Amino acid sequence: MNNVSESLKDRTIVITGGSRGIGREMALRFAADGANIVIAAKSAEPHPKLPGTIHSVADEVREAGGQALAVQVDVRDEQQIRDMVEEAVDTFGGIDGLINNAGAIKLATAESLPLKRFDLMYQINTRAVLACTQACLPHLKKSHCGHILNLSPPVNLNPKWFENFGPYTITKYGMSMLTMSLAAELKRYGIAVNSLWPQTLISTAAVEFEAGGEAALQKGRKPAIMADAAYAILSVPHCSLTGQWLVDEPFLKTEGVDDFEGYRYDESFDGQLMKDLFLD
Repeated sequence: MNNVSESLKDRTIVITGGSRGIGREMALRFAADGANIVIAAKSAEPHPKLPGTIHSVADEVREAGGQALAVQVDVRDEQQIRDMVEEAVDTFGGIDGLINNAGAIKLATAESLPLKRFDLMYQINTRAVLACTQACLPHLKKSHCGHILNLSPPVNLNPKWFENFGPYTITKYGMSMLTMSLAAELKRYGIAVNSLWPQTLISTAAVEFEAGGEAALQKGRKPAIMADAAYAILSVPHCSLTGQWLVDEPFLKTEGVDDFEGYRYDESFDGQLMKDLFLD
């Protein structure tokens, strides 16, 4: 890693969808630096198939060396977002980072997708980025290095990414276009805005239940690679990195990482790993 990186100690970072998968892994990675983590997600009660709640992750964050605030939030609800931000500021004194990690996925064609499902994906994948940014912005302006990180892909206009699941693609590209617009708009406040996307499939519940099934898990990587990449992005001094659509492996290579074998989800699987969506 870059030796001139800044510590995240005592910085307050809001992570939407922080109760499982990539969000949880980022929370623990930042906590190891002594960060204050706001776990903002819907999962307040245990799910029969999906382990992890905002409260269990809060406990893990404290064990890892950070401070934690668990807040149940539906990112479709503006008032819940505003209340979460107010509670975060009351608890920790401010907000230094926002990770827009909450997501919804349904890989279906425009012809077959129920409009209610499109509304859900748009509200969570695109609209929530704007809603959470607006709510956090007054406090990010006061930070010495405010950062917004959207978990969204580089915009790739190859028709193959639209043919079979165009509605989902549109909602994720909406996040990425907000990265570009917010980076330009907020630069005058010294706030950095970037996107981060995995080069290789990340083996999470979303993959198991919506994007490939259990067989795809062994062809992916652990969420830790995204957490390490996010940590490196937020640690860039003076928030000088902004307006970028970053991909985890190439970015980590620029930070001096050259061994990615430890990130394999199934270390006994020695076959070719699966590239993530939107990457040719």
